[in-house]
Amino acid sequence: MRIAAAIELDEEEQALLKRLARSRSTSVRLAERSRIILLAAQGKTNETIAKELAISRQKAGRWRSRYSAHGLAGIEKDAPRPGRNPQIAEQTVEEVITLTTQSQPEGATHWSRRLMAQAMGISESSVGRIWKVHGLKPHLMKTFKLSNDKQFIEKLEDVVGLYLSPPENAVVFSCDEKSQMQALDRTQPGLPLKKGRCGTMTHDYKRNGTLTLFAALNTLTGEVLGTCAERHRHQEWLTFLKMLNKQTPADKEIHIICDNYATHKHPKVRSWLRYHKRIHVHFTPTSASWLNMVERFFRELTDKQLRRGVFTNVPELEQAVLHFIDTHNKAPSPFIWTKSASDILEKVKRGREKLNKLQSV
Repeated sequence: MRIAAAIELDEEEQALLKRLARSRSTSVRLAERSRIILLAAQGKTNETIAKELAISRQKAGRWRSRYSAHGLAGIEKDAPRPGRNPQIAEQTVEEVITLTTQSQPEGATHWSRRLMAQAMGISESSVGRIWKVHGLKPHLMKTFKLSNDKQFIEKLEDVVGLYLSPPENAVVFSCDEKSQMQALDRTQPGLPLKKGRCGTMTHDYKRNGTLTLFAALNTLTGEVLGTCAERHRHQEWLTFLKMLNKQTPADKEIHIICDNYATHKHPKVRSWLRYHKRIHVHFTPTSASWLNMVERFFRELTDKQLRRGVFTNVPELEQAVLHFIDTHNKAPSPFIWTKSASDILEKVKRGREKLNKLQSV
């Protein structure tokens, strides 16, 4: 007659198994197996455990024996199951990986499952499985840009310092223009969203003019000050600066973060700034628009208001943009900058090293 394996748990093991049995993030199988071991540790038989947990006696005995032999590792994973041997040779798999990462198919910029299947004489599903196992996604391409600004480090530390440790008795604004916003009208009315069907919109459109938004994001509060103009010359930028100067309390310094657009450095703008000493302008490095926090707000504006918007004229577009800003300012939430300058510099350093290696090949 078989005797069930005796289970003895110390306090640490018992606490761990109880946590696994109760946890909502634990898999259902592991939680059940943990309960089996806890009941077995109480001296209960496999038959009693099976009745309490509504499982078979054989199942209770199996996991009891595995825990007795291997501890927690014995119940975390299923035992390997028999199955047919892989149909694709390792050499074929390696060749698929090499072709995917180091070559291009004839007449195309990247491999597709169909092209790779034809080249290797295997099925498209097999190609897909190989790519999935090895984390290959040839259909995706990410863009990047490393700044060549000679003062990159100085400007980076200056801007990030304003985000992470803003000066006292001062307001920090992240400023930029969102130019060429188009007032687009559709050639035909779309169908509304309904159950079982998404909304529709014609692919073609009518252009009804463009508009530029000048925006300043208060990095501390998340509030946005904005104004619209037909053009984005130095005259409009200067008007925008005057508005910021007027709407900011007179007893506070103003720090403005902006990019290197020529309008921001126009002689007339510089001349005006010389007479307004409380305004300090900080330029981001060239090719580093990601460092300007207001770009994050522009993305929300595009996603939530402009991309699906229908505007028959420019005033309609302007009204929609200003209404979006007003709605945002009713419950503003700041964007939290988390990366230090040293973290960013380390990442840029790694990127430049990789780029230099590719250029030297």
